Amino acid sequence: MTMTALTGRRRIPARWIAAAAIAVLVVLMAVDTEYRTAETAAAAAPKKFDPAAFGAQNYQAKVVPAIQAAAVDLPVLVKALTDDKEAAGQKYGKRQGTGPYTFAVKATGKAGQAKSGLLPVTVKGLPDDTRVSLQIGPAINGTALRDAAGFITFGQFTNQVEYADAATALNNEMRDKLLNGLDAAALDGKDISFVGAFTLLTPQTVTITPVAIS
Repeated sequence: MTMTALTGRRRIPARWIAAAAIAVLVVLMAVDTEYRTAETAAAAAPKKFDPAAFGAQNYQAKVVPAIQAAAVDLPVLVKALTDDKEAAGQKYGKRQGTGPYTFAVKATGKAGQAKSGLLPVTVKGLPDDTRVSLQIGPAINGTALRDAAGFITFGQFTNQVEYADAATALNNEMRDKLLNGLDAAALDGKDISFVGAFTLLTPQTVTITPVAIS
């Protein structure tokens, strides 16, 4: 038996009512649906990390001032590290998790002969067995600039690859802004001042990524 609904004196089949309800639902769904072109969909998608843009936006404007502001005199730091490495790290350094500490430092010393991408510097007030070198390229290694800045954290990036690429981008910016115009050979035997950062391996080997050399 077919069920019907009463409207006035006319009987409307229930299947018509169901079909009308479905039609209304489809119309409402269509009204509520946002249609996007390929261009708008691409614009709304998460942007891919651009290391070069990150370096350009952060190195000169943020990283260099942060390292300069946090820089501690190198002889003071080395003495503190020799006395108590962990205490010195907590007082002067920065790190994430349980990794090594990274330090922002400054010093004045006599430059030596550049070799294999490193410029040795003799700094007064350091133990005789402490070797200080500045990275002068062309290859700039490590993550000291990223880590010593203090405001760049792993949580800002999607994955470890982006985090590593950010460090490389800062190194590249430093090389372009500071080292491309540096005549390392002309510094041999001269007194220089520098500001930079290094990640601690041992207090006897201090390899600094500079942000300023004068």
